[in-house]
Amino acid sequence: MESLESIGKKVKNTVGFMNQITTKQKNELLIYLSKKILENKEKILIANKIDVEKATKNHVKQSLVDRLLLNENRIQQMAESLLKVADLDDPIGETIEGKKLENGLEILKKRVPLGVIAIIYESRPNVTLDAFSLCFKTSNSVILRGGSDAINSNIAIVKIIKEALKDLKIPEDVVYLIEDTARETSLALMKLNTYVDVLIPRGGAGLIKTVVENSTVPVIETGTGNCHIYVDENCDMEMALDIIDNAKTQRTGVCNACESLVIHNHILKDFIPRLVERLSKKHVEIRGDKKACQYSSQIKEATEEDFGKEYLDLIISLKTVDSIEEAIAHINTYSTKHSESIITNKYENAVKFLNEVDSSCVYVNSSTRFTDGGEFGFGAEIGISTQKLHARGPMGLKELTTYKYVILGNGQIRR
Repeated sequence: MESLESIGKKVKNTVGFMNQITTKQKNELLIYLSKKILENKEKILIANKIDVEKATKNHVKQSLVDRLLLNENRIQQMAESLLKVADLDDPIGETIEGKKLENGLEILKKRVPLGVIAIIYESRPNVTLDAFSLCFKTSNSVILRGGSDAINSNIAIVKIIKEALKDLKIPEDVVYLIEDTARETSLALMKLNTYVDVLIPRGGAGLIKTVVENSTVPVIETGTGNCHIYVDENCDMEMALDIIDNAKTQRTGVCNACESLVIHNHILKDFIPRLVERLSKKHVEIRGDKKACQYSSQIKEATEEDFGKEYLDLIISLKTVDSIEEAIAHINTYSTKHSESIITNKYENAVKFLNEVDSSCVYVNSSTRFTDGGEFGFGAEIGISTQKLHARGPMGLKELTTYKYVILGNGQIRR
C-alpha cells in the first residue's frame, strides 16, 4: 500500500483546487455521478454480494448484515441523495455576519471549507457516497477509511467516483479510499495531523473510543445511539405503542433506533401487557427492572449494563420511574446524547423534557428514527454528532465548514 504520508500529501495538494471550484462545477459532478452510480449498479451489487456473503459466513448478526446490504432500491436512494445534495445551497463563501467599524474597516465573517477531512467508518457502504458528496459540495477533500466488512463495496463505489471526477477534469485525489483495513493503518491515520484538518469517526463505541483516545487530529465524535423513549403517565397509549414499535423494529441496526424505554409507574398495569404483546409479534426481547418484571413473565430481568447498551438488535431495556424528574435523570445518566423522545399529552412535561434532557435531538410524540440528515432535509449526513463542539446532531453541509474573517480597509493604520 502507498504510504499514508504520500496519501496525505496527494489529498492535501488538491485543497488549492477545491478552494477555487465553483458551485456549478460541484453540482455538475454530483448530478453526473448520480447517473454513473445507476449505470454501474451491477458492479456495486456484485462487490456488495461478496461482502454480505463473507459477513453471513462469519455469523454476523442479521441487523448488522442489513446495514451492510445494498440492493437496487438502496442504490437508487444513494443516487437520489446525490441529486438532493446538488440541489442544496452551497454554503461556501456565505457571509455569516459583518460590521463596519468607526475607523471604516469592514469586518466580514465568511464560511470556508475545513480542508482535508478523514473519515473512519464501519459497515454501511452508502456512507462512502454520502461522505464524498457532502465533503465535495463544501469544497473539502476527503480521505476515507472504511471497515473490512464493506471493503469490496467501498472499492467499487470509489472507483466510480474517481471515474466521474476524471471525466469532468477534476483531480481524482479529492477523494482517496485507504484499502488497507488493518488496525495499525487506522491508528496511523489518526496521527496524520500534518495533512488532515479534521477526523470524523462513524461506528460503534469501540471505534469512537479508540479515535478519541489516540488521535492527534481534531475529532468530531459521531456517537453511538442508546436512544430512549419515555412514556409519560399522561399519554396516548396507542400512539406510544406505534412509536415504540417503529423506533425499535423498523430498522434495528441503526444508531437512531430506540434501545431503551422509560415508563411511568402509574400506567404499568395497563401499558406493559399491551407493550409485550406488540413487541413479541416482532420478536423483541424486553429486559426490565424488577417492577416491570412483575407485570409480565415474558420480560427478562435487566442488569445494570442493559440500561446503557446499544443493542443494534431485537432487544430493548425497560426502566420504571415514579416521575418525569426520575425519567430525565435516568436518561441523562445512561444516554449517549443521541436522540430521546417523550410520549405525553401534557404540555408542561413536554417542555420540561425538551429543556432538561441533554442530547443532540429531543422529540415530543415522535419516533427517534427521524434523526437522520436526509429526514432533516440535509440531503445526506456525515454522521450524528453527540458532542457540542463544533457540530451537534445530524451533520450536513454547514457542519463541514469553518469560517474566517475578511477585513476590508482603505489605508487604516493602528495608532
